[in-house]
Amino acid sequence: MIQLRAVFRNASLRAEQCLSAKNRPTCPEQPRAWISTGPQQQHGTFYEFRTYHIRPHLNAAFLRLTGEKIHLRTAHSQLIGYWSVEYGGLNQVFHVWKYDSYAQRASVRAALAQDPNWIEQYISKAMPMLSSQDNEVTYLVPWSKVQEPPKDGGVFELATFQMKPGGPAVWGKAFQAAVGTHTGSGYAHAVGVFHSEFGQLNQVHVLWWYESADRRAAIRHTSHEDARVVAAVRESAAYLVSQKNKLMFPCAFSPIK
Repeated sequence: MIQLRAVFRNASLRAEQCLSAKNRPTCPEQPRAWISTGPQQQHGTFYEFRTYHIRPHLNAAFLRLTGEKIHLRTAHSQLIGYWSVEYGGLNQVFHVWKYDSYAQRASVRAALAQDPNWIEQYISKAMPMLSSQDNEVTYLVPWSKVQEPPKDGGVFELATFQMKPGGPAVWGKAFQAAVGTHTGSGYAHAVGVFHSEFGQLNQVHVLWWYESADRRAAIRHTSHEDARVVAAVRESAAYLVSQKNKLMFPCAFSPIK
């Protein structure tokens, strides 16, 4: 018992010494550790995913207004793509905006708040048409980049995977192999692979392009019989919690279409 008390006293003394050391950021006896064990984000560029839920009877009016006035918004920052959701969420639009830093985004939002044309011609009319809005900040995974489709037209699938905690450092290699078998075999074109930073954490999104919805269905059937795809997907599924997807059509004013 006496020895046990001595151990506790020594531990308490060391803790007090660490707390009182004002000139040291950490106690010298504490080892440094990193959560990430793989590639990390090396630059400030991020992509904001925005999903707007439109009141059903105003869906056509919202899309028409947005098409007419989107130039007022793109004058402030870069729009990557703007889509209308066809399957996986009715009366929704999904759009992606690129920013070089959080400071840039803050300045853009401040400028929009002071832009009378944007407020009077668009926001004041568009907001009553919406029932809700969602946004999410994402980064490209270290091994992906935004790649436009080989041609205009076609459909886009936003596949969202809820992964086990840890980020690309944990699931990146297996997920890269799963995506790579699809793209390398010519089954699909990946516009980009993104992981969440703000919003629902531990999510990874793959934005796919197909020539048509029927072409996607045929490719999905064929790829599921490909041993390479099956093996890669099974390996990445070990890190998977759940998944969902949306099939979307690009709007006429979308840069990626």
